[in-house]
Amino acid sequence: MTIPRWNPRSETSLQEELLLKRCRKKRKLFAFLRENRTRLFDDAFQEELEEMYRDTGAGKDVVPPAMMAMALVMQGYLGLSDADTVEMTVVDLRWQMILDRLGATTPAFSQGALFEFRERLIAHDMDRRLLERTAELARTSKGFDAKRIPKTLRIAVDSSPLEGAGRVEDTINLIGHAARKVVECAAELVESSYEDLCRRAGIPLLLQTSIKKALDRDWSDSEQKAEAVDILARQVLNLERWLTNHLAQNIDRPPLKDVLKVLRQLMEQDLEPDPGGGGMRIIDGVAKDRRISVEDGDMRHGRKSKSKRIDGYKRHVATDLGSKAILACVVTPANQPEHEALPELKADIDAQCIRFAEAHFDRGYMGSPTVNELASEGVEIFCKPWKARNGDLFPKDDFELDLRAKTITCPAGETEPIEFGKTVQFDADACDSCSLRAQCTSAAEGNGRSVSILEDERLQKRLRTMSETKAGRQRFRERVPVEHSLAHIGQRQGRRARYRGTRKNLYDLRRAASIQNLEIVQRNAA
Repeated sequence: MTIPRWNPRSETSLQEELLLKRCRKKRKLFAFLRENRTRLFDDAFQEELEEMYRDTGAGKDVVPPAMMAMALVMQGYLGLSDADTVEMTVVDLRWQMILDRLGATTPAFSQGALFEFRERLIAHDMDRRLLERTAELARTSKGFDAKRIPKTLRIAVDSSPLEGAGRVEDTINLIGHAARKVVECAAELVESSYEDLCRRAGIPLLLQTSIKKALDRDWSDSEQKAEAVDILARQVLNLERWLTNHLAQNIDRPPLKDVLKVLRQLMEQDLEPDPGGGGMRIIDGVAKDRRISVEDGDMRHGRKSKSKRIDGYKRHVATDLGSKAILACVVTPANQPEHEALPELKADIDAQCIRFAEAHFDRGYMGSPTVNELASEGVEIFCKPWKARNGDLFPKDDFELDLRAKTITCPAGETEPIEFGKTVQFDADACDSCSLRAQCTSAAEGNGRSVSILEDERLQKRLRTMSETKAGRQRFRERVPVEHSLAHIGQRQGRRARYRGTRKNLYDLRRAASIQNLEIVQRNAA
């Protein structure tokens, strides 16, 4: 079937003029979308959207992809559910005006069609193209003249926390929750009731509404808690044995395979054999990349700062400091360091053939090799430097670094050669006899002072020098627009993720950024 092209009218009716007049007072983006819908979704962009159907076909009663994409934009603008989005195409004149369906008495599409289109959009990475399209328009000053878009930009990168949509639970509740899902799945496969299968599989703990209620222990008592963990682990083992004996043909097939995989993952990450021979116990410490939610396997514990924990994700944006347009977005699990998001951000910007002149970073990104890569390409890097601290002793700043000669000289005049990325060790004999030793190091006799030399020491020295001047500190403050971008994104998306999983939340972030870019275009065109 041929993919229908969306060809909305350019002229406005009297009813539309009245609606536009009201929209320009409130919800101004609605008026902008009506007046510029054919510029946003021009023929070239519509062709890209239609490419999503090349391999699978369009199916029955397909809606023009550009119209569906416009509906997703408006859904994000108002923060609506899929059901309410479908309803708006019937009951809201503003939606009907933008979608070119004034007077329609039936929905523009079904809820299932909207879901399927969003999945297709994500699968083909067209949410990234929507963001790029809006960024290109936003970077244009006063209108849509592409010839006025600068080719070399000043960008800034920052991140903010995004609380996951999945429920975060402790070890006992996590394992109990996952076991319930396994039992529910198995009961459906053998056409049995949930309660009956719990008894047959030897896991009666799941018959109670709460796993901790079923265990009924004093959780402040370490011995009782350990006993409860072992009882739960034994009953989960009973469940696995029962599945092996009665559903062997289904264990390696979805859906049982998927829920059983989650249960095994939680058991392995949180429990270990008790070396004292007491069965299973909770692992001492936290497993690397520990799963914290049954429903959302991508969520992780992380930190934005020492005092602020994140249960979910981090959202990262790269903003053009000139136009304030958001150029690229990344969503990562909360335990992933900021600098690991930088290569993906740069790749998305490179795909737009954008060249950097300056890059302003938060300190968390400075550990990425991408920073050195940018510096080697001639990009000027700006970042507030780390303050050298060493208690009451001489900090690193009190040592004279000669990066050209690759030497370091201590306050007492002793000089040693340096290598970037390594630690320099001063001569122990010289340090032992030095009159300044008590002010320099707390190391034991026979050990000299050590100083770490960073891989990017040249860059860090330049940044420290800048931080000592008023003009330099002013340059560091130029990254403020990216903080404003994140604040607006946070207001639009809220603190809690709309979807489960990294990829779907990336879609939602890109959509929010696209709406923000369109609002920039709307203000510039006013």
